[in-house]
Amino acid sequence: MESVTPEEQQAGFVKFGWIKGVLVRCMLNIWGVMLFIRLSWVFGQAGIGLGIVVICLSLVVTSVTGLSMSAICTNGVVRGGGAYYLISRSLGPEFGGSIGLIFAFANAVAVAMYVVGFAETLQSDAIMVDEINDIRIIGCITLVLLLGISLAGMEWEAKIFLLIILLVAIVNFFIGTVIPATKDKKSKGFFNYQASIFAENFVPDFRDGETFFSVFAIFFPAATGILAVCIPLIISIFHYLLFFFLASTVVRDATGNVNDTITYHVICNGSAACQLGYNFSSCATETCKYGLMNNFQVMTMVSGFGPLITAGTFSATLSSALASLVSAPKVFQALCKDNIYKALHFFAKGHGKNNEPFRGYVLTFLIAVAFILIGDLNVIAPIISNFFLASYALINFSCFHASYAKSPGWRPAYKYYNMWLSLLGAVLCCAVMFVINWWAALLTYAIEMFLYIYVTVKKPDVNWGSSTQAVTFINAVNNALTLSSVDDHIKNFRPQCIVLTGAPRTRPALLDIAHSFTKGYGLCLTCQIFVGPRIEMLQEMNEAMEWNQTWLNEKKRKAFYAAAASSNFREGAETLLQASGLGRLKPNTLVIGFKRNWRTADVTELQNYVGVLHDAFDFEYGVVMLRLSQGLDISHIIQAEGRSVTHCIHTLCPQSSPATKVNQREVEASTQFQKKQGKGTIDVWWLFDDGGLTLLIPYILTTRKKWGECKLRIFIAGQAERIEQDKAEYALLAQFRIKYINITVIPDVGSKPNKESWKMFEDMIEPFRLHEGAKEFASEKVTYCFISEEGSMAFHNQITCLQIRLNELLQENSRAANLIIVSMPIARKGTISDHLYMAWLDILTKNLPPTMLIRGNHKSVLTFYS
Repeated sequence: MESVTPEEQQAGFVKFGWIKGVLVRCMLNIWGVMLFIRLSWVFGQAGIGLGIVVICLSLVVTSVTGLSMSAICTNGVVRGGGAYYLISRSLGPEFGGSIGLIFAFANAVAVAMYVVGFAETLQSDAIMVDEINDIRIIGCITLVLLLGISLAGMEWEAKIFLLIILLVAIVNFFIGTVIPATKDKKSKGFFNYQASIFAENFVPDFRDGETFFSVFAIFFPAATGILAVCIPLIISIFHYLLFFFLASTVVRDATGNVNDTITYHVICNGSAACQLGYNFSSCATETCKYGLMNNFQVMTMVSGFGPLITAGTFSATLSSALASLVSAPKVFQALCKDNIYKALHFFAKGHGKNNEPFRGYVLTFLIAVAFILIGDLNVIAPIISNFFLASYALINFSCFHASYAKSPGWRPAYKYYNMWLSLLGAVLCCAVMFVINWWAALLTYAIEMFLYIYVTVKKPDVNWGSSTQAVTFINAVNNALTLSSVDDHIKNFRPQCIVLTGAPRTRPALLDIAHSFTKGYGLCLTCQIFVGPRIEMLQEMNEAMEWNQTWLNEKKRKAFYAAAASSNFREGAETLLQASGLGRLKPNTLVIGFKRNWRTADVTELQNYVGVLHDAFDFEYGVVMLRLSQGLDISHIIQAEGRSVTHCIHTLCPQSSPATKVNQREVEASTQFQKKQGKGTIDVWWLFDDGGLTLLIPYILTTRKKWGECKLRIFIAGQAERIEQDKAEYALLAQFRIKYINITVIPDVGSKPNKESWKMFEDMIEPFRLHEGAKEFASEKVTYCFISEEGSMAFHNQITCLQIRLNELLQENSRAANLIIVSMPIARKGTISDHLYMAWLDILTKNLPPTMLIRGNHKSVLTFYS
């Protein structure tokens, strides 16, 4: 045999010689069989007819699962981990992690089942302590020996030896069924092949509360070996069903007394034994030790040479135990290596050249010992059946799911499977679980669900290209197409935002506020524009795509990252505004930060910034502009982080230098929306009817956990003599079902601002005024960008006065608000210069708490109607 890795050996990709391969695979098919231990009991309880049904149902479940597993196995190289690897790589870490733990545990418990079966067989009339404790003692000693064989790496050699014994024992049994029965054997219920015995044993005779499905639960682990190999189903069925001949030769109850023959004065009950000259009627009133129902060593008695059957029993049980003892640690090691459950990573470590999971062996040993101490095979077997059925249900569902997803990556080389047959297998496994034991099935699925939710919440850093991803993609496309066929309705409007953050981490406050009113309910695109020659910017843009989306995911921001490369900022923004989105999943609101450096910025830069606002309105977007007094951009702090840490390692850095304090204030301001806002107010200055966006966004904020304790206060412009009337009119807001604590009418919005405020504004725009003497030398573009003498009349008009006056009123009424929202003024394109417009926005929001300027596109987003 060629040298291979443990993973390849576990996966079944070992290149055996032909004869050795066939022998070992045949054995793998039968090593899980408890035929030598419980088969007589199965036929005794269920009868030949239902016994065959029990066997066939077990084989159908495992064979369908085998077909599904074959398809999944041939869709790529399967590494160590068996069923866990198949399920996790197909359905993802959530399902894979949960079933991996259960499957590893099932294999560990299976070790106990097979060892207990072996101990039952080894029991004799010589009792050491009592029946149960003898099983426990023999089982624990056997388990220690098996562990030594596994750690020594002798499992394959041991299996070959056990296989030979097992095959000889099977032949020996069939020879024994045709050897004429002696008086001793007849007294124990064996009469060779008899039609009367076949007829009597054909119908069920359930006792001690047993049912069809309880018998199925005990037999089912015998059929699990089919999954280990690719042996034709017909051969497997023939092999299992051959043993119904046992029930054609032995009656259900026998006394073992050679003197219980029928005499002329004895009245017999008409059973098959009576017809054959033996009276076992006393078994109806007292416990008998022989027959199918009572003697677990009945096959030893029937066979030609009893010790060979005992040896075969040892072979079947020990090889099965050995297989599970090797399998469980490797499945567990594969799970731990994937680091899905970080607390279990301790068991991922392997030892030696074959990376043996010694720690897993110890854990499996302890679990097996715990179940061996139960000492009752009828208790252990249903537990294993439940776990294996859960595993098989997911294997079948994995195959169905992968086929249903129609992913181009699903290309199994094994073609003899059907997705609907796999689905039927999954449903059948689940149904049988509940019929066997409904509360155990519920408990199993509750454990799976808990583990699934745990992995979902923890989100392990793995990506296996699972079919779950493929189906999610299909559903997303179908839902988007369905949504596109439905007309928009005002009741379903929600802000779907393009947020011009640049790299998301550089303007966290802008991202956080947008995320607050879109989180999980609306589309949020964080956008970055790479300005420069397109060819040069493309590589940088492509590298940023994955990195920034990963950052958003790690920070649990439910947002997408988008980027555009362009020669200037406005063109890039225009591209994003026009092309972003898919069908109805299209942005309708632009979120942008206030340009704090507008007075020092290049004229073209400012023109592009204001142009983006005009473009947004042209494309019928709503606009949200956020201003913080400390500013939004912390990219200079992020860039300095690495340098400052390195520098301070080698020099003494002042702990509270002025620069450090400034940076600290900026960082605190940039993260303020990540914290719970506490009790306070959101002041809404609703000055224009823009369709309701100015009211809708603050309402959405109050429905979020972080803003839940904040109350809405609404301020409106009015006249002194109409205050109560204006309040009554705006009380119609209640019909919009927007909760607020009060409406305040501001009667003096149109009053002239005070001289200090006016002087502040004049000083602000003075550097940008274009005086009459210089006008004749200025180009048309310069005239537009700067404030001309004619333009100077503009800031004497009502709009300019309104912005200055509003700032005074905001300082007076909303200085303590958590957030201020103000209707955004709009500059008439081609009439108001960019510097004048920015001056309006600056003076309006100057020296205030966090302030958002909002302007809808004048399409209604609120409705009275249900």
